[in-house]
Amino acid sequence: MIYKNLLIGSLALCASLAQAEDVYIEGTVEARCMITTDTPGVYGNPSPYELSTSSVDGGVVPIIRYDVITGDYYKAVINYPDNFSNSPTLNDIVTWTGSVSVDQVSDSLMSDYDTDKIEYNNTTEFGLTIAGTTWFSIDSSAEYGYQTPFPAGSYTSVVEAECVAL
Repeated sequence: MIYKNLLIGSLALCASLAQAEDVYIEGTVEARCMITTDTPGVYGNPSPYELSTSSVDGGVVPIIRYDVITGDYYKAVINYPDNFSNSPTLNDIVTWTGSVSVDQVSDSLMSDYDTDKIEYNNTTEFGLTIAGTTWFSIDSSAEYGYQTPFPAGSYTSVVEAECVAL
């Protein structure tokens, strides 16, 4: 009987000393789709009421580079500007136009990207189906009012580029 009580007491003591332990499992996912700016854009001012990235207008078209390590898992989503992130005070409407297109590719099979792109509003989507590098050019222009001259000052807009996992 004493042994039985001693055994029950020992088990109760062990149960009260029992612990729980969290065991973590960690991992790191490295990007398999990277975006870099190859050429920053510059607005030319071909007329008092227009800003344009076209080289004919004195501008520089921005070029964005996408490097994809594994094809068929990502899409490029690129927005040409539809507002200024920095500008003098503007009292009239700015009308934006633009386009996004494939500029260069590392694999000839990527030539279908431009044909298969999806465009809406100021957004263009490209399925990145082939591993490799694709350079995209982004044309952008802004017209102020009805041929109203832009106020003097510095103007900045932003191209938004994302790599979206599918």
